Amino acid sequence: MLRAVCPGSFDPLHNGHVEVIARASSLFDEVIVAVSKNPSKKPRFSLEERMDMARETMTLLRGITVEPMGEGLLAEFCRDHGAGVIVKGLRSAVDYNYEVPMAAMNRQLTGVETVFLSADSHYTHLSSTLLKEVSGLGGDISDYVPRAVYKRLKDTR
Repeated sequence: MLRAVCPGSFDPLHNGHVEVIARASSLFDEVIVAVSKNPSKKPRFSLEERMDMARETMTLLRGITVEPMGEGLLAEFCRDHGAGVIVKGLRSAVDYNYEVPMAAMNRQLTGVETVFLSADSHYTHLSSTLLKEVSGLGGDISDYVPRAVYKRLKDTR
């Protein structure tokens, strides 16, 4: 069985994330959506809320599980969960330049490989930060986030 990990803080999960995860589920037997705590970010939603939104969104995709990653190393999370691959979505060359050094480090630490999937052109402009800002100012982001996320964002305005 080939197991992959799609990591992220997912604060909040958006349709660009979902599209990459869905594509990963067609490439691997199992995909673990690893919801992380990022100490450099101040989350809008708790870890539990982000996991609930991800679980609710992923119910229709096969082979997807959602688990907390915590604050440890991604490479160690992969090793502990028997995953040999990390899947990352790339929106632009900026993402690529940011992700490549981490991919090399993860491979050197535990041998886990990173697979990059180019984002669908409909989603290359999306970021969780932008969506939180637009939503917080009353903008309609319903086309960019799953229903579970939209409802919670709307409730927290």
